[in-house]
Amino acid sequence: MRNQAAINWILLLLLGLIWGSSFLAVSKALTGFGPITIAAIRVGIAAVTLTGISFFMGHGLPSTSDTTGRKIWRHAFGMAIFTNAIPFSLLSWAQIHVSSGYAGITMAVVPLLVLPLSHFFIPGERLSRQKTLGFGVGFIGVIVLIGPAQILQSGGSDIANIARIICVIASCCYAVGSIITRLAPNGPQMAFSSAALILAAAMLIPVALIVEGVPNAPNQAALLGLLYLGFFPTALATVVLVYVIKAAGPPFLSLVNYQVPVWAVVIGMVVLNETLPGQFVWALGLILVGLGVSQDKIWRSQP
Repeated sequence: MRNQAAINWILLLLLGLIWGSSFLAVSKALTGFGPITIAAIRVGIAAVTLTGISFFMGHGLPSTSDTTGRKIWRHAFGMAIFTNAIPFSLLSWAQIHVSSGYAGITMAVVPLLVLPLSHFFIPGERLSRQKTLGFGVGFIGVIVLIGPAQILQSGGSDIANIARIICVIASCCYAVGSIITRLAPNGPQMAFSSAALILAAAMLIPVALIVEGVPNAPNQAALLGLLYLGFFPTALATVVLVYVIKAAGPPFLSLVNYQVPVWAVVIGMVVLNETLPGQFVWALGLILVGLGVSQDKIWRSQP
């Protein structure tokens, strides 16, 4: 039992590092590819990889011949839109104008936004006083993160201000995708994830070709960054995610949200020599405190 708990924690740390490093990989990939092309290729690589793994495990893809199977595909379509297609494209574009550390910090907003959405859409997930207090503290952090004073001073026209808002919108998409995933019928999670990635690739690849065209021969850093995105934060992370959910449950997995922004900030500062304004650090602190208050029971019941 203790060995399994140790494995769960190691995989959770690995997952946080993989997702936290994805923002560095996006920064590198942007030196040779357009933002939609990055999203399309990373999803395409992950779709092929996970579909192969799913068939190897005997899960294949969800059925289309029965009501449950068709319902799973509908939820996979929602996941494809809100967990892959839209946020991957938005974040890739936004990182042209904001640091990878900032983009990573906005990921801490995801579980915060899940709280009110769960209240309305997930049975039994009501907003208690503790969760409401945590959401309130975290929401103040989101306001500090966006920097409304700077946006008002520039009339909202500065491209960096728009990019900051886009990062938060991407986080909103991830939160919606999380709710859609939780509401999906029970079934092999690998098959469900593969279906979502296939649908996301089917959406993104034509759009990338129409909007950005066939990419030119990329530089080595861009190619390596893109391959890393496809195989690690998108494909391998999904395999680890499925294992952790089965071994320790979704509440334990949600603890990864505390790590991702920290890893993103550290990697951005060490590798890319990024500097973050003090307001962003304060914002991250407020958001993490809000999450800690709202999810205190998860910490007490960890495996």
